[in-house]
Amino acid sequence: MEFFFKPKGIALIGASSNQYKGGNSILKNLIKGYKGKIYPVNPAYPEIEGLKCYRSVTDVPDPVDLAIVFVPAKLVPGVIRECVQRKIPGVMIESGGFAEAGARGQSIQSELKQICDETGIRLWGPNCMGLVDFISKRVFSFVSPTLWDYEFIKGNVSLIVQSGMLSAGFIIDTMSHGVMGISKVCSIGNKVDVDECELLEYLLEDPETAVVGLYLESFADGRRFLDICRRSRKPIVVLKSGKSAKGAAAAMSHTASLAGNSAVISGALAQAGVVEAVDFKQMLDLCRSLAMYPEIPRQITGGVAILTYSGGAGIVSSDFIDKTTLSLAELSQSTKDALGKIYPEWMPVANPIDLWPAVEKGGSEMAYGEAIKAVCDDPNVDTILLHYYAGGFALNFDISNLIEITKKSNKPMFCWLLGEAEKAKQFQMKTHELGVPVFRELYRSVECMAAVFEREKAEKSKIVNDRAGSAISEKFKAELKGNTGALDEHISKKILSEYLIPVVDEKIADSVEDALNAARSFGFPVVMKGILPGEIHKTESGLVRLGISSEEQIKKIFGELNMKMAGKGKILVQRQLEGGLELIAGMVRDPQFGPCVMLGLGGIFTEILKDTVFAVAPVSHEEALSMIGRLKSQKLLNGFRGYPPVDREIISQILVRLGDLGCGNPKIKEIDVNPLIAGKNSIVAVDASVVLE
Repeated sequence: MEFFFKPKGIALIGASSNQYKGGNSILKNLIKGYKGKIYPVNPAYPEIEGLKCYRSVTDVPDPVDLAIVFVPAKLVPGVIRECVQRKIPGVMIESGGFAEAGARGQSIQSELKQICDETGIRLWGPNCMGLVDFISKRVFSFVSPTLWDYEFIKGNVSLIVQSGMLSAGFIIDTMSHGVMGISKVCSIGNKVDVDECELLEYLLEDPETAVVGLYLESFADGRRFLDICRRSRKPIVVLKSGKSAKGAAAAMSHTASLAGNSAVISGALAQAGVVEAVDFKQMLDLCRSLAMYPEIPRQITGGVAILTYSGGAGIVSSDFIDKTTLSLAELSQSTKDALGKIYPEWMPVANPIDLWPAVEKGGSEMAYGEAIKAVCDDPNVDTILLHYYAGGFALNFDISNLIEITKKSNKPMFCWLLGEAEKAKQFQMKTHELGVPVFRELYRSVECMAAVFEREKAEKSKIVNDRAGSAISEKFKAELKGNTGALDEHISKKILSEYLIPVVDEKIADSVEDALNAARSFGFPVVMKGILPGEIHKTESGLVRLGISSEEQIKKIFGELNMKMAGKGKILVQRQLEGGLELIAGMVRDPQFGPCVMLGLGGIFTEILKDTVFAVAPVSHEEALSMIGRLKSQKLLNGFRGYPPVDREIISQILVRLGDLGCGNPKIKEIDVNPLIAGKNSIVAVDASVVLE
């Protein structure tokens, strides 16, 4: 990757003297910031912008180890072959008109991939904005040269952005507002060769990068990406678009249907310790917060002290904090005593700490200064949310003094800002330079504060999992070989049982007498089901009868099910389980991440609550426990209104084994265990289906 970021010489193929063309913008940007050799290539010109212009890249002298290509798509394969001939190791293709433009463009892009595979040349793009390095001022991009009118604010956040125009938007937006520093912005476009995995690995080793933010429309290699994230000590923030799978409606099992939303991606990212963003601005705010506080250097519980000039703002802040894993700090008596000295006698001390009466009594410098000292000395306070108004209300204290106190105490501070436009901007820029993140939205300040603390906890619990799947036993291989689609419920549960996943007692009844004997051995009531080949949704087809409590009912229902199946199926008799919480578990083979396991609330809760979590398999015992902890319905799992507490150890073992089953048997496409009944003394799979490729 080094020749992309620190080339010795650059050939610009498609250089232009026309100021309205990208080939001219790239050249001007190179001339302005790049210190190495620049070789414009275009047979139409003898020179451009005072530089000698070459007819072909094969004519370019040394040193040259990077080519930037900006010519029509149809000409690009020929140009790349010339770069191979010239022994240039890397090419940035910034032209458009490839896979994003239809079949013809896809054909050209496939040709580029073939050249890359055959020759070993590295290709970045196509259809991208290239690279902007704020630290070295290397601008290898056709972004408008007007960006040089702004100050390059150096920072330690690097971005990998799949959308070209969006990367340009990030660059201009951050430079013009001046409230966030950037290290590098990498626009990767269609990813014919170089992808987010390789760039992420490079940036994680880059001493000028402390945090990496990614906007991705697809994962080139989902499992490799997660492995890189798992092993990273630097914070990673991801905004993934297109998370709703169009193919969900065609999924055979309930598990696969539930996977047709953002749950798989969110679960995979959480499993790898990645902070997930849902909006562009939020991604940048999360990145800059994590860059300022990449590690919390103390034992923390997330206790927040709110310092405000407005009682109402303090209350709203408390409401927002309550929706996160943070909490309002219980102020120590010494803190209350210290605050009592600056308050008027009538003012009670509480958190949120409303400082306006203290400001009226002794001025903002004294009030905020003494309050900061008090909360920084308080062992119950882990972080501070400061409210500030720029340009009025007599809040004119020097925040640098407060920041110095917080830094000495190793307690991170976050600031919510209101005020007059220009003064607020100046305050935000100054405070940013001092290493404290400032936000114009109150909720965003709380959200980013929570992300810093949650990320630290996730980092400590992150696991590099080296488990491998295990193949199915010989006695079931015949069921898998040559078959496609859904195996019947009975065979599916036999396979689960082979992997030590507990299943309900049941027997196939070939006759009424078999059904009666099964019911007698299990004890009434029992369940009877009609099993047809390939049929998963038996209830909807009228093939499930519950609460059968007599031998007369057995005889009657046996005949009804046989008639309904026209003699083509089998009849299954099961022990009926009473009580317990219904869960749903499963495995699905995701196109981006491969086999993934799922857990959620089952029964009526499945559609009402839509509370499901996913993780990429194989999963360790610890990862499975973490999955259970990510479900929103923790009160139900802990025992609620008649439901017994769920045995998390058994559930985690089931999830581990489902993952092993999926990883060890690529023929299995989906597994659906629905419901999984968590009763007082057992957790049992009552219904299940295994779906084959």
